[in-house]
Amino acid sequence: MKIVVTGGAGFIGSNVVDAYVALGHQVLVVDDLSTGQRANLNPKAELVHADLRSEQAAKAVEAFAPEVLNLHAAQIDVRRSVTDPRFDADVNVGGLLNVLEAARRAGKLKRAIYAASGGSMYGDTLQIPTPETHGCGAVSPYGVSKHACELYLQAWRGIYGLHYVALRYANVYGPRQNPHGEAGVVAIFTERLVQGKPCTINGDGGQTRDFVHVADVTAANVRALDTSFCGGVNIGTGVETDVNTVYRHLAQAAGVSTPALHAEGKLGEQRKSVLDNRKAKDVLGWSPSFDIAKGLANTVAWFQAR
Repeated sequence: MKIVVTGGAGFIGSNVVDAYVALGHQVLVVDDLSTGQRANLNPKAELVHADLRSEQAAKAVEAFAPEVLNLHAAQIDVRRSVTDPRFDADVNVGGLLNVLEAARRAGKLKRAIYAASGGSMYGDTLQIPTPETHGCGAVSPYGVSKHACELYLQAWRGIYGLHYVALRYANVYGPRQNPHGEAGVVAIFTERLVQGKPCTINGDGGQTRDFVHVADVTAANVRALDTSFCGGVNIGTGVETDVNTVYRHLAQAAGVSTPALHAEGKLGEQRKSVLDNRKAKDVLGWSPSFDIAKGLANTVAWFQAR
């Protein structure tokens, strides 16, 4: 198949591109390289270096005429979405609509796979693990824009019959994650441990997240290519892991015995977040293969090899 992957030079997107290329698909990557890296690009994939919102991106997608549109490019900085909500919406909603319409105009588009967000869309919830039936409780413009994109895909389903799968990710970690900028705690801690630097945990470290390895997320993107299911589905482990446990596993894998430092907790930080993944098993035949210890050891090994 001909597949466009937006954000295909980024952390998750590049892993997805590798999997699609390995399966023999023809892949076009659209990426402005603002956070993605050329080193992540699969040599068998074609790159269009362009902003998702640009006419250049739209023309390239329309000329390629994809059967599948895999949407990973996004503005992911929650703090920037708060200070500049218009920019967040412009990139996340406007950018998606730009390439979505270009792919539709080409006449061969049958399916869209969207990198949605579980935690930011559901927000704080007492329903743990959180199922797909939980309504949108987004407390940031980023969460709102990610949810809005799902609604647009739902509308395109009704208007044009477009099949779509919105993969609502938990906290994704693993090889190629950038430890700088709006990074996850795993990448930040891993880089510091490998470099022999101390790590600081905000608060008591008892806050929990659902950490899912990028290899498992990639597998979900492969499963989404041929599922008959249409709609949103959680991609997570269904297991809560607190930050103290994350540090302990990472330190052990890195051969570090120094305990973490602690600083004041971040105001408004979500205390608990974990996704119910039973639907993914039913509709995608997907289950995570990495538990937290195995996944973190794999991540440390990748950082050390760099």
